[in-house]
Amino acid sequence: MVEKILILDFGSQFTQLIARRIRELNVYSEIHPFNKIPVIDELYKGVILSGSPCSVNDKDAPFPDLDVLGLKIPVLGLCYGAQWLAKNFGGEVSASAHREYGRSPLAKHSNSVLFNNVSQTSVVWMSHGDTITKLPSDFEPHATTENGALAAFKVKDKTIFGLQFHPEVTHSEEGKTIIENFVVNVCGCSQSWTPDNFIHTTVDAIKEKVGKDVVIMGLSGGVDSTVAAKLIQEAIGEQLVCIFIDNGLLRKNEYEDVLDAYKHLGFNIVPIRAGDKFLSQLAGISDPETKRKAIGRVFVEVFEEESRKVEGAKWLGQGTIYPDVIESVSINGPSATIKSHHNVGGLPEKMHLKVLEPINSLFKDEVRRVGKALNLPDAILQRHPFPGPGLAIRIIDDITPEKVAILQEADHIFTTNLKEFGQYDKVWQAGAIFLPVRSVGVMGDERTYQHVICLRAVTSVDGMTADWADLPRDFLVKTSSDIINKVKGINRVVYDISSKPPATIEWE
Repeated sequence: MVEKILILDFGSQFTQLIARRIRELNVYSEIHPFNKIPVIDELYKGVILSGSPCSVNDKDAPFPDLDVLGLKIPVLGLCYGAQWLAKNFGGEVSASAHREYGRSPLAKHSNSVLFNNVSQTSVVWMSHGDTITKLPSDFEPHATTENGALAAFKVKDKTIFGLQFHPEVTHSEEGKTIIENFVVNVCGCSQSWTPDNFIHTTVDAIKEKVGKDVVIMGLSGGVDSTVAAKLIQEAIGEQLVCIFIDNGLLRKNEYEDVLDAYKHLGFNIVPIRAGDKFLSQLAGISDPETKRKAIGRVFVEVFEEESRKVEGAKWLGQGTIYPDVIESVSINGPSATIKSHHNVGGLPEKMHLKVLEPINSLFKDEVRRVGKALNLPDAILQRHPFPGPGLAIRIIDDITPEKVAILQEADHIFTTNLKEFGQYDKVWQAGAIFLPVRSVGVMGDERTYQHVICLRAVTSVDGMTADWADLPRDFLVKTSSDIINKVKGINRVVYDISSKPPATIEWE
């Protein structure tokens, strides 16, 4: 059993970042909505109350049903969480005369355990429109900003703390130290949640859960499904049957490359070519969500047909990761649209299978760390994320074999040049986009009216936010020239310089 820190989510954009900062300390953290608090047993070593876009004075402000004073473990409120603590125990929170947003140096702080090894004028990140104007009688101020605003407090004789800033963001210069002080020095966490520890406990859990049953799993060639499959394979060996479907929308040579990589991993794998079936069902469809649903429906049909040939299958393995889990239990209920292609929707119920999700507690970078500990090849671990519907949602138009072939060639040139210029591992995700426009051009002595390719490359940590990658000019020049000269039907290449938000990484 693993010790953990509970994070109650009030809707902050930084909640996942809190969890990540704690996990960087080799301590497991778990996010739950403020209105879905789990039973707090001995495995929970501390509770963190997140920030929120709401004001504690709003009529419908999120207030947790949590008896803080009755808890026997430490509590840390961040921003909204700190203001909730103050208001809940008789203090006052009022709208600030001036919204505090951005970097702010501390004027001074106490030498309490929370500020151990933190400089007196450390710069922190503020982001709130309200401020605590009066602390409850048993609350002690522990830090102020240079403009005199309260920055931190502690409840007398209790391990309950509040910070009116965000230590989890990188703009708080010593925020990681503050979080470490709370998690390690206050909560007493042992920092034993490592990739090796995760592998050991997960493999044992799979063995116990699955027993002699057979698990079937659809593989994509991506890091998530591959790491999940490797963990299951470590636990039950040949009882795992993997199915790899070519939907006709993969990148150039991807089907062969992935099969070759999987062969070296010893997976018991069933390869299926089904591109014609997918493309026929996509004919004439240009709406993104309709594309996704069509691809999902055909995938289920193909996967189910092949799965029924596997005797004794009682489990469906999936590469679900933690952001997917968080999204499905947001504080306002399930998200409006969870990507309809995610994993193998509908199959567990239809085939009466139980779901096995060995990495559903991990963020993407943690999946890679576990994969490295499992000795998976870098070619898989460093592979860029690729959408489930494949190139279908990178063709901003209806799908035809001709458009798929054009995009495969352009994308292959883009990816190959990224690797040759040493840029592939510097970006989080990259791909070519087929745009639904034609443009006039001149090739030789002739005017042309041909398609446009957009190149998209972003830098990110986990895909939640992303910046466009500032690729070298000589790289862009060569890549544009290569695509126009080598891919028939393309006479113009553009580069997307939009960040997320407001744009998304994919176009559809």
